[in-house]
Amino acid sequence: MAFNSEWTELMSAARAQQSASMRLNQAISGPGSTSTAGKADLVVTQDDLGAVGHEAFRLHEQLRKKADIASAGSEKTESGSTARAAKEFSTHQLTMGNELLNTLSVWGLQVKTVLQMCAHISNHLDYSRKQHERDDKRIAASLQHRDGTAVSVSEISKYVK
Repeated sequence: MAFNSEWTELMSAARAQQSASMRLNQAISGPGSTSTAGKADLVVTQDDLGAVGHEAFRLHEQLRKKADIASAGSEKTESGSTARAAKEFSTHQLTMGNELLNTLSVWGLQVKTVLQMCAHISNHLDYSRKQHERDDKRIAASLQHRDGTAVSVSEISKYVK
């Protein structure tokens, strides 16, 4: 009996919480919200884009150097110690050898995927930063008179309806 009433209370509380948190096509406003009417809720500066792009580049370089376990412990002319061990196990008819080679293969593919994503993020943010800089210069140039003076707000307001 006590379980049923407690369960009912918990279900009611869960439904109330769920309906209060579901919002479609609108920004959440209220206590703790950073978004208010008329105020931008997403601001990205050139420095932010550059910093994130740089971190993605650094992660790419560190991962490229340290995650290559297939060639770990190898000289330039031979395979790594893990690959050599896998071949040795296979030579002695131990199934662990094939499984270890399979693990190395899957690991290598996953590392390549992460490396590609890091490079993509870095390149995209670098491109975005440069493109926004070009856009800012183009807009600034379009808001100047031929003599270089700034266009007044009242002149700009003529074009806004």
